[in-house]
Amino acid sequence: MKSAVYVSKKAPAPVGPYSHAVRRGPLLALAGQVGIDPETGSLVPGGVAEQTRRTLENLSAVLTEAGASFEDVIMMRVYLTDAAHFPEMNAVYTELVGEPHPCRTTVFVGLGPGMLVEIDALAVAG
Repeated sequence: MKSAVYVSKKAPAPVGPYSHAVRRGPLLALAGQVGIDPETGSLVPGGVAEQTRRTLENLSAVLTEAGASFEDVIMMRVYLTDAAHFPEMNAVYTELVGEPHPCRTTVFVGLGPGMLVEIDALAVAG
């Protein structure tokens, strides 16, 4: 089975040797996105809420490019730099990711300079 690769111009360009998304059969894996505005190439101003919103908008753009949406997502992984950011991230996530909510794992990690959140996803889409 061959893989299809997707790159969205409405999400920040990959900064390394990876694709925004890869589909094999009905499985669609999305690389992690962060709060970078694709038009400016810079992190959005503000805190974790603003970065979470932009991160989810970037993921949505990649899903759309691959012919999918958040409704097709079955698993998301959220990476936060600070446990204190969880309530703000969760509020924006709840607003933008509809029900039924996908499974989710949240871990606390180190990210690049200024980055507060990264999110990746796994979807099943026709």
